[in-house]
Amino acid sequence: MNSLDWAVLIGYFGVMVAIGVWSHRRVDDVSDFFTAGGKMPWWLSGISHHMSGYSAVMFTGYAGIAYTYGVTSFVTWSFPIALGIAIGSRLFAPRINRLRSRLHVASPLEYLKNRYNLPTQQALAWSGMLLKVVDVASKWAAIATLLSVFTGMSLNHGILITGVITAFYCTIGGLWADALTELGQFVIQLLAGITMFVAVVAELGPHGGFFGVWDDPALHGHTKPLVGPYGTVFLLAFLFIKLFEYNGGMLNQAQRYMATASAREATRSARLSAVLWLVWPLVLFFPMWMSPLLVHAQKPDGSDSYALMTEQLLPHGLLGLVVVGFFSHTMAMCSSDANAIAAVFTRDIAPVVSARARAWNQRSGLVAARLTTVVFLALSMAVATQVNSPTFKDIITVVIKWVAGLMGPIAIPMMLGLLRPFRRSGPTAALTSWAAGLLAFWLVNYPINWNVDGGVPLQYQVSVPLAVSLVLYIGIGFVKPEDTPERLAVIEKVNTDGDGDLAAAAVPAPAGAGDDAVGKQP
Repeated sequence: MNSLDWAVLIGYFGVMVAIGVWSHRRVDDVSDFFTAGGKMPWWLSGISHHMSGYSAVMFTGYAGIAYTYGVTSFVTWSFPIALGIAIGSRLFAPRINRLRSRLHVASPLEYLKNRYNLPTQQALAWSGMLLKVVDVASKWAAIATLLSVFTGMSLNHGILITGVITAFYCTIGGLWADALTELGQFVIQLLAGITMFVAVVAELGPHGGFFGVWDDPALHGHTKPLVGPYGTVFLLAFLFIKLFEYNGGMLNQAQRYMATASAREATRSARLSAVLWLVWPLVLFFPMWMSPLLVHAQKPDGSDSYALMTEQLLPHGLLGLVVVGFFSHTMAMCSSDANAIAAVFTRDIAPVVSARARAWNQRSGLVAARLTTVVFLALSMAVATQVNSPTFKDIITVVIKWVAGLMGPIAIPMMLGLLRPFRRSGPTAALTSWAAGLLAFWLVNYPINWNVDGGVPLQYQVSVPLAVSLVLYIGIGFVKPEDTPERLAVIEKVNTDGDGDLAAAAVPAPAGAGDDAVGKQP
């Protein structure tokens, strides 16, 4: 990178800070901070939902998969996400919106204390929060490693710079700042992605051109949709996982649904995100599929191929734009995660463990939300310094195995608890399925994996915990139904149409505030 590239990068950081300052004026209380007060346009929510699912891992770990295996990187990643969100646009998006408009909550997990009980809510809140620390840490490590490739900056300095900028704008501006910066990041990504696409297509002449390039021996096998460890079982498991994860199971996407004015707007938001996930990754992945023709990766897993290709093909200035694109992905995801975790801590955890927190007024709650955001980001940055980021295999392992494997046991009680067919499943089913799923993850990935020649295949590492949780959640619901009138009332509220007049309802006291929230669980 030269001075022109640095100017582009610094200018980008400046714009992100400016958006945070402007958004600060729109945040008056915790409802504005966590759910934009239910006033976010559906198209902004959809773009924000789409952008908050990316990170620099796409340009490292998934670039390595594309370099090694080809189109399976799209078939087994973005395609299942697009399909999962499309299904969720009818199944989950409107119901999650009604959590805010009809149950008046500010955190996606806040409704669980009434749907199940307080211990269930706390178990899911604590485990989800800890998983997010590890998840976001892997994103910081990925972007810091890319920054080190382009600038020579140390990993720790890269983590610090990116994290501090992100912490500033999302802490003062809340969800509004997240969504508006994600809109700007989407525009930057659009320019950077098209620039890289055109640059790669211009290099394909000697290899048969745009349509004949697939016959080149260097791309042998790259057109197979399912190959290597990414087979049919992995695809089906990943589709099921992403159905839960990208419709709210990882919390930050749920906030985008909650931020719209009505259930109908949330559905439109999800459909826009699904279309973007189906179409736009094709533009981003194409250069990665062509990378074996243009560069020789230095890392065994090919995870440095995209970075090497940008350095080779793009002039200064445009190179800076693509590097900004890397940052935009990661900062979008990390800032949205930080906001979601701040909501979980301040609304679900703090009021239960602290009597003082139960007495917070709107101003105190807003201060606590901002402080929690900073603490979460700082903790994730500290963990990121311990990730062995030069070997990108470790980062992609965290993203695929840990996040996908552990997300299911956390998300199943949260997501299926919204639906009428699972009304018989109560706190016993929720807690048992959660605990057994976590245990299954540990057994499959460690003791069993150590004692199987070649290890347990990846598809089973990520799918077994989810399958165990799902079977137990449904099965226990039939064996021991706990569908009390109070729980049925919660389910009916999130399944009933015609909630438009309730969209602007105020946010009530958080979990644990008052005797009814703590001592009178049904």
